[in-house]
Amino acid sequence: MRMSPFARIHLMITFALVMCGVAGGACFGWVWGGRTAGVLAAAAAGLGAAIGSFLSRRQVAAFLTTPPGTTTAPPAVFPAPAPAHVTLVAPGTGSGYAEGIADAVVASLAMYQAAAFPLTAFGVSEEERAARRSVAYRVCAHEGLPQAVRVSAAAALEAVDHGEDAERAHAAMRALSLAVYDHRASGAAQVAERPH
Repeated sequence: MRMSPFARIHLMITFALVMCGVAGGACFGWVWGGRTAGVLAAAAAGLGAAIGSFLSRRQVAAFLTTPPGTTTAPPAVFPAPAPAHVTLVAPGTGSGYAEGIADAVVASLAMYQAAAFPLTAFGVSEEERAARRSVAYRVCAHEGLPQAVRVSAAAALEAVDHGEDAERAHAAMRALSLAVYDHRASGAAQVAERPH
């Protein structure tokens, strides 16, 4: 029976992995507990390498058969059409999309607040503080952000930017969290009122 070149390559890779596992296990076991432990560790490592290589043979074959410069992307999956009673909502109009953006604003502003008011004097470098500030501003400027959350986020950014009054920044962050919560509650109420 003739083997394909890819099967031969996989067999050679498997042999090399098993031998390296046996040698490594033997050395570790011998140092750890003597000759008996070395033999047991070598057998366990070799068996583990062989099983792992056997279980990954399809992935290795796919890698070896893919021409250079191409990627192995999964096949395109098209979503099933929505049932008749489900109303699809455009991004930014009360869907989970706007809620996700609002949550990202809270998270990025909390990270920026932690950088602006570190727990220790030298806990955050200037580069990290500038990077967190940049991320917070970019997320807060997202076009899918609801207007009420956008206004609260701007107030929180201003409070954190000043960096002098931790209580003011904390109050602004609390107001932002409440604005996000209110937006989520109003979105849930709108979804509940839709006819099914």
